[in-house]
Amino acid sequence: MLIEKYDVEVFTPPCEPGAERFSAIARLTVDISEVLPYLNAILRGAVYLPEANALTWKKGGHNIAFHAYEVATSNAEDREGAEKELKGLIDLINRTWERRAEITPDTTTRQRPTPMAIYKLLPNTNCKQCGEPTCYSFALKLAVSQKKLADCPPLHEPQYAEKLAALEKIVIEAPAIG
Repeated sequence: MLIEKYDVEVFTPPCEPGAERFSAIARLTVDISEVLPYLNAILRGAVYLPEANALTWKKGGHNIAFHAYEVATSNAEDREGAEKELKGLIDLINRTWERRAEITPDTTTRQRPTPMAIYKLLPNTNCKQCGEPTCYSFALKLAVSQKKLADCPPLHEPQYAEKLAALEKIVIEAPAIG
């Protein structure tokens, strides 16, 4: 187990006084730098910055950052949710570290697709079947992992097979982290 002990700080961001959302930081007692390339290999859409010794990832509307001695998450609904999210991230790090012999580390820095790049590959029907008023608002949420490709029924029709294949290559759909 790589991380056995850590301290948690949960707070509302200073730029949002009175906000109903919470951020949390786990301050680690060990350096997790060595696990970052392994996380980069398994977390689809993660952005690894070797020169900054950091990895960022978006999962379900949460911005997540992994640094040598810290793991941070944002946009949790409450303190308990923020702490649960951090525990899941610590578990993810530990599981990844324990499985590192099975994973090929990846030091590539990738860019997330822009909402416009995603929008251009959507059916552009503005059908609202996804629950959004327009395809562009769906693209915005897809870009930050608040929606999934499966939420767009027209995209799964045969005439959009090429667009769906292209989207599957660039869109970040976060796996469950426990």
